[in-house]
Amino acid sequence: MLADYDFQPPDWQASGLSLYAKTAADVERALARSQRTTDDLMALLSPAARPYLETMAQLSHQLTVQRFGRTQQLFAPLYVSNACANECDYCGFSMSNRVRRKVLTAAELAMEAAFLKRQGFEHLLLVAGEAPRVAGVDYFERALQQLGPEVAQISLEVQPMSTDDYRRLHRAGLHAVLVYQETYHRPTYHQHHTRGNKADYDHRLAALARAGAAGIHRLGMGVLLGLADWRLDSLMAAHHLRYLERRCWRSRFSMSFPRLRPAEGGFIAPHPLSDADLVQLICAWRLFSPNLELSLSTREPAALREHLLPLGVTSLSAGSSTRPGGYVVEPDLALEQFSIDDNRALKDVVAAVQRLDYQPVWKDWDPHLHVSE
Repeated sequence: MLADYDFQPPDWQASGLSLYAKTAADVERALARSQRTTDDLMALLSPAARPYLETMAQLSHQLTVQRFGRTQQLFAPLYVSNACANECDYCGFSMSNRVRRKVLTAAELAMEAAFLKRQGFEHLLLVAGEAPRVAGVDYFERALQQLGPEVAQISLEVQPMSTDDYRRLHRAGLHAVLVYQETYHRPTYHQHHTRGNKADYDHRLAALARAGAAGIHRLGMGVLLGLADWRLDSLMAAHHLRYLERRCWRSRFSMSFPRLRPAEGGFIAPHPLSDADLVQLICAWRLFSPNLELSLSTREPAALREHLLPLGVTSLSAGSSTRPGGYVVEPDLALEQFSIDDNRALKDVVAAVQRLDYQPVWKDWDPHLHVSE
């Protein structure tokens, strides 16, 4: 595995010493540059950058409008299964949690997708717990073949797979693969992932490189904000992104910013970050990578999402449910992965986006325009 996909993040402790030693002069140098390195990002993530938050926000807004226009891509998560063979202490789907398990049938999947399609969604993100025996590559291939004719884009946020499995799903019409490393700090990773395939740090770390090798159009990254120091985890993600950009140069990339939310089991984030921290993080990422898609989910409250939208965000989930069948099949059952905060109906999110003078976008490409090699 490591011989083929050889990325390993830099030393955590040494990186921390460098990041927390950054000064105002380092921040000003980073802000003055038009192209920024991971060392510049280190300065922008550091505590020394906090007094420059307004400047960062203005520059981030300008860059985002310049590269993406005044648009916001809208997508919906479609949870297909909460069955999971992993033990992750922060997740409602964790195998030891006593919640009813469900895997959507083809008929139920069609009902959920039809509801979202009627709402206007053309981009669906299929999400599942990691249980390959009941929701593996065969299941997702069938789902892609079933839903592909109905919507423009389908993405997956499921268990890491092999390159061959990603190729198979790519042929079935898969648009994007999202795999969050959760944390790049290896001891913390093993502390919170104690059983199941997800306990294999390196297998997960190499997943996006495997997906890129299979030709997947977009690769989605992220860390679970709150498990470890958010500044250092984000710096490690930046090194990972640069590695993937070199290796998977045909793919586009996105970054998500999921903060830990309450879930079954009562887990409390050991390293919480404030709203101001999240503002700094999003602005720092936009200044570091102007062409990167930045995504924000309904984990965040409505007012904060509206505040963050002009600062660098280019993609929003809306009207979300985090339970299998949560839209129409079984909307009242307690099957959710985590609790959401922005509970607005889709029409209210669209109205808010338009009120901020942005245009909602329901898809970013048409499959019939994609030319295979």
